[in-house]
Amino acid sequence: MIIQRVVLNSRPGKNGVPVAENFQIEAVPLPDKITDGQVRVRTLYLSVDPYMRCRMNEDTGSDYLLPWQLSEVADGGGIGVVEESKHANFAKGDIVTSFNWPWQTKVILDGRLLQKLEPQLVDGHLSYFLGAAGITGLTSFLGIKEKGHVTLGDNQTMVVSGAAGACGSLAGQIGRLEGCSRVVGICGTDEKCSILVSEMGFDAAINYKKGNVAEQLHELCPAGVDVYFDNVGGDISDAVINQMNQNSHIILCGQISQYNKDVPYPPPLPPAVEEIQKARNITRERFLVLNYMDKQEASILQLCQWIKEGKLKVKETVVKGLENIGGAFQSMMTGGNIGKQIVLISE
Repeated sequence: MIIQRVVLNSRPGKNGVPVAENFQIEAVPLPDKITDGQVRVRTLYLSVDPYMRCRMNEDTGSDYLLPWQLSEVADGGGIGVVEESKHANFAKGDIVTSFNWPWQTKVILDGRLLQKLEPQLVDGHLSYFLGAAGITGLTSFLGIKEKGHVTLGDNQTMVVSGAAGACGSLAGQIGRLEGCSRVVGICGTDEKCSILVSEMGFDAAINYKKGNVAEQLHELCPAGVDVYFDNVGGDISDAVINQMNQNSHIILCGQISQYNKDVPYPPPLPPAVEEIQKARNITRERFLVLNYMDKQEASILQLCQWIKEGKLKVKETVVKGLENIGGAFQSMMTGGNIGKQIVLISE
């Protein structure tokens, strides 16, 4: 059987900007027979995420991420349907997922790497398991729970950067559900600002490409900032930290503005901003969702319940075709997506 796969064709370089041409599609044979413990799956959806930028470097700069190898198949979050199984836990027709799903139209996988999904949890919206009901939702939910110190009735103000992205668009809504009284998003287009306020329940949104972010924050957060869900780092975060209150909290989710630069993670703050952080006792600890997997099941159930009740609105940007995954990744890294960037491989 001939299938298609996508391999890493070239590295952008530690300080380079990734482009679609860093990836290449190939036709390769897939063995017809599977062995004991294996499962053959047809890929339905693949996820492209900012953390993958680190995997394009020879050294990911992280102890939990392995680099992609040149001329070898890339991988990430994926969902598929079982076509043939020689593993006791899976039967033909099961919907399954893995964090390390090869970018292929069909795959033979070790059943131990797969997790069975329950489509009814998301009313059949299977791609949600890669986003709001998956690792993205967990990152937003557990980040706020573990590092945000949100307390109902405390009138806290939350600011979210990268607010129209996969994590950001969920984080603002979860902040509100957990008890924040004011939620302000920062993003990069007027369309995104409008969607955050009209559809996602944000009180206000700032387009950082227009006007002065610090001035707009001052106006929109008159009581200062108590919780900052940081997806971007850089100048935007410096502006937010300037307006943070005593004993406030930064949830360090990602630093997309720094991913094309050879800097440590999390990147150090400029000295003046670090002074403010120390003087006001602002917590800024890196948050890694993989450290909280004991809370995964209960958290996913809560997220699915909110989605079903319409309390958590899910946005996706879907691109069709494995051949377009490199372009989808490039677009997502430059803010072309609203909500989670998904690639539909087959129906």
